[in-house]
Amino acid sequence: MSVEPTIPAPAPSDFIRDIVAGHVAEKRYAKIVTRFPPEPNGYLHIGHAKSICLNFGIAREHNGQCNLRFDDTNPAKEEIEYVDSITADVQWLVAGWADHCLRFKAKGSTPALQQVNGQSDYYLAPVAPGVDSEPFAASSYFDQLYEYAVELIKRGKAYVCDLTPEQVDQYRGAPDRPGKESPFRNRSVAENLDLFTRMKAGEFPDGARSLRSKIDMSSPNMWLRDPLLYRIRHTAHHHTGDKWCIYPLYDYAHCLSDYLEGITHSICTLEFVDHRPLYDWVLENLGLPRPLPHQYEFAKLNLGYTIVSKRKLLHLVNEKFVRGWDDPRMPTISGLRRRGIPASAVRAFVTGVGVTKFDSLTEVAVFENAVRTELNTLAQRRLAVLKPIKVVLTNIPAGEVLECDATNNPQDEHSTTRKVALTREVYIESDDFAEVPPPKYFRLKPGGEVRLKYACIIKLDEIVKDAAGAITELRCTADLTTRAGGPNVDRKVKGTIHWVSASKCIDAEVRLYDRLFNVAEPDADGKFLEHVNPKSLEIVTAKLEASLATARLEDRFQFERLGYFALDPKDSAPAKLIFNRTITLKDTWAK
Repeated sequence: MSVEPTIPAPAPSDFIRDIVAGHVAEKRYAKIVTRFPPEPNGYLHIGHAKSICLNFGIAREHNGQCNLRFDDTNPAKEEIEYVDSITADVQWLVAGWADHCLRFKAKGSTPALQQVNGQSDYYLAPVAPGVDSEPFAASSYFDQLYEYAVELIKRGKAYVCDLTPEQVDQYRGAPDRPGKESPFRNRSVAENLDLFTRMKAGEFPDGARSLRSKIDMSSPNMWLRDPLLYRIRHTAHHHTGDKWCIYPLYDYAHCLSDYLEGITHSICTLEFVDHRPLYDWVLENLGLPRPLPHQYEFAKLNLGYTIVSKRKLLHLVNEKFVRGWDDPRMPTISGLRRRGIPASAVRAFVTGVGVTKFDSLTEVAVFENAVRTELNTLAQRRLAVLKPIKVVLTNIPAGEVLECDATNNPQDEHSTTRKVALTREVYIESDDFAEVPPPKYFRLKPGGEVRLKYACIIKLDEIVKDAAGAITELRCTADLTTRAGGPNVDRKVKGTIHWVSASKCIDAEVRLYDRLFNVAEPDADGKFLEHVNPKSLEIVTAKLEASLATARLEDRFQFERLGYFALDPKDSAPAKLIFNRTITLKDTWAK
């Protein structure tokens, strides 16, 4: 059963799309090329999903392409685990929607001279099916980036600085006062070239020297006060191995990677607004022969009851507040996927919140409603009892099985049914019984009647307890004339509850996930760990209707009256089924 919608949503509209549409109308570019450029220092989260869908969405809407490119310039914090997880997350999120826009390069290759947008361009054409491929990476361009740095030195636009990292910070000044020029700023071109070559050769220890741009130490924009271009770091890189001991800084590598790949629209979040002048400065001061990419900024996604700082998410993992980056309580894309949330629901949500220039907090209920809306259409209905109490239907003989027709999905235009077994002994939810009921209680109570959904009306006659006073079973009479086709099928009662046959059910572990934090802005006071929800996970052994024994990983289910559920793709096995609650049927936190 597919979990993707069959009808694509109409293209949204926002200020960035309006800019791109204007460029397309004026035929500024032969092809729209965007990119999604994560740093491989953690797992992707729901905030990244907004950027993915924006970049791939724009490429999709204009028959363009989007490069998955790792900005892997800091090997001290990067791991191949993150590269693999990010690649899987992006492919999952765009599959069947914009996967034709996703571009990889031939594995192990370096950029080849191609024609893109009518200009000579370092860009790899789409990889043919079956070709061994890998995502783009800034590390693939290290040789070219080094040559560009040499060119900046030759143009008098960069110099080797001997200040320590701490001294560089001190010399930079503050927003309310200008910085101070490095005493090494006016080295000759020849000396700078010699020192930079020796830096590359590994002659100096970490932090001994750096390559800095020569811009303006009095600029009101702190990012233009001679920012670093290269630093010494004797650390092996997951992609290039031990080849390099100097690594480019993000702001330097990012704009040039965009240029080398023929990116037309470099779309990023608002914190990079102040970086844009540096982005432009690097490109403009190299005398590059082709039209340059341009950076556009939008507001990142801030979601209630959630944190998306990679550093803080890593802390949750390392301190065992969760069971890994892909824990279904985490806001990571891996966690959302494991929880059973369809990619189509994530796309619908991030598209629905829109693209603006203003930071705001999106209520988590908006996300949860998007998930429910999607699953309501996709999910097959099934009967399950999470916290069972036994009911004996005394007028059904032992061993007799009465078949009942149950609807698979009432949202289907041509809805189908399945058979469920009604037997002498069934299980109902313990919450659906009250020995001393409150006012207006319409579920099972002494002397009261309820309807077993798809079956018949039952009446409670007797409560059986053990010596300690604990209830062991409820003894009821089934009005079999109220079954489908019976003479009294239309007899009304106020309560309807779910159930499963005691002899025709299966046991399964069910993990009841809830929000990881119990306040809307868990990091507002800087003490996010104090707001972790201690009840974010409850594990029960449930009774499920027998048909769920053949559930598949791609299936999505609504356990009637309980919520939406899916098999756990990591821990579940045929010998031990484990279901995750994807989301409840309604916002229980609103109460």
